[in-house]
Amino acid sequence: MSHDSLSAWYADFFTELPNAFWRAAVPQQATAAEVDFVTRLAGLRPGARVLDVACGSGRHALELARRGFRVTGLDVSAEAVGYARHAAEREGLDVDLRLGDMRALPSDVRADAAICMGNAFGYLEHAGTQGFLAGLAGLVVPGGTLVLDYGFVAESLLPGLALEEPPMTLGGIEAVSVNEYDAAGGRWITSFTFRRGAQEHRGTSVQHVYTAAEVVRLVSAAGFAGVGLYGDADGAPFRLGSPRLLLVARRP
Repeated sequence: MSHDSLSAWYADFFTELPNAFWRAAVPQQATAAEVDFVTRLAGLRPGARVLDVACGSGRHALELARRGFRVTGLDVSAEAVGYARHAAEREGLDVDLRLGDMRALPSDVRADAAICMGNAFGYLEHAGTQGFLAGLAGLVVPGGTLVLDYGFVAESLLPGLALEEPPMTLGGIEAVSVNEYDAAGGRWITSFTFRRGAQEHRGTSVQHVYTAAEVVRLVSAAGFAGVGLYGDADGAPFRLGSPRLLLVARRP
């Protein structure tokens, strides 16, 4: 697959095998800690409206709904959205879960907080990222909050970077990855092979790498202000070597 064909790689990447692998990767207590962070830093009150893009299999959307928030989740993966809908039905949760692309946000939604968790922020080409943030700024109400969770920020990814990773098995699914860092494009490109028994799925993911300062400039240019940078869900300040960037900003 050529690099030029990777601009919308995520459109057909997230089928059942990779989704099930990542569903097994994050313990519930980590999701709860992230939702604690969002609700605390966004100052969410009971009944607040939250837009979750890209919501994946719904781990944040469902946890937010359990806490009484009105949640709209958007994701490009039909398998993930279907999984989240069934999970919501089993729990009797009222969650508006939609199949859609983060490049085409729903026009009928207004949110007290918009969240983009689990590294989806780095999926798009630069112009797409600018459009995505501008779109979110149009959906978040004045005084509302943006929360970005971004593990591929340069200060977290590049120190001690190793291209080779051992295979991992989670939820009975083995994932083998071959990594490449495209320095000219600022992209971390991973060719994945997922296997479970006789089933196999191959796909290539692309994460665009920005410094924290670049992300702040992008968020500010989109119309957000009051940006805060945190290094994890415990609220530690972001610094070189932090495990990820959690950015919180306000809509004036």
